[in-house]
Amino acid sequence: MPTPPACTPGASPAYSLVATDLDGTLLRPDDTVSARSRAALSLAASAGARHLVVTGRPVPGIRALLADLAYTGLVVCGQGTQLYEAGSGRLLRSVTLDREAADTALGKIEAEVGAVFAAVDQDGVDGATLTEAGYRMPNPTLPAQRVASRDALWERPVIKVLVRHPELGDDALAAAARGAVGDLATVTMAGPGTVELAPRGVDKGTGLALAGELLGIGAERTVAFGDMPNDLPMFAGSGHRVAMGNAHPELRAAADEVTLSNAEDGVAVVLERLFGASVRPGRHPGAEVAPGH
Repeated sequence: MPTPPACTPGASPAYSLVATDLDGTLLRPDDTVSARSRAALSLAASAGARHLVVTGRPVPGIRALLADLAYTGLVVCGQGTQLYEAGSGRLLRSVTLDREAADTALGKIEAEVGAVFAAVDQDGVDGATLTEAGYRMPNPTLPAQRVASRDALWERPVIKVLVRHPELGDDALAAAARGAVGDLATVTMAGPGTVELAPRGVDKGTGLALAGELLGIGAERTVAFGDMPNDLPMFAGSGHRVAMGNAHPELRAAADEVTLSNAEDGVAVVLERLFGASVRPGRHPGAEVAPGH
């Protein structure tokens, strides 16, 4: 697929929805959104495009960021398990993971690869992230509470389970988990040190589809940005797919173009082109058409 051209002044933009992942994508490595990215999102908004955050983080893990961005629209959270309306602070939809099935799934994974460490994201706008002993949060800026035993993870409804292994890498753990879990849950890799179990059939793609339906915007009018395999379902439901320069090889292979990394404002580079702003002097556009597209 060819790289879409810039928006012609006075014409309608090619895309009406800008769907962005957060970690490794819109957020810089220090968990901030740069001034350039903010300006690029404002540029897209001035052209009539909506911004939709599509993230693996649960609602409590993004509210401060949304407030900083003055973001009041819909948000797809928790790998598609939650659809949140930031302006009203309401959950429009929440899908929980059966806790007995989740515990069984962890047992099956451990039967394949040995002991793992687990954490859960609880349901609700104020749900906590709970971690058992030995689990280390991949993002230390996100709050978590340590519990005394695995049984304590299941005291309240959960939207997903996070799994780490003391030795296996993410790709190997994700592959082993998919083979062991079967129909009990959806297994995805959401970032370094982040293999997750979500309700079966729920992912970022289902969340994006629901949000698009409510907004009246179809897949062909959506441009999506991501960096990890959990963004693949979102890519499948988008008209143009942009992988970050720091993206996992699976996502790069599925992308229509590869932009600069999140540390280099790769989202802004593409939005500036799509919605008509010239690239700042001295900055290379940095995007390339992905092989085979």
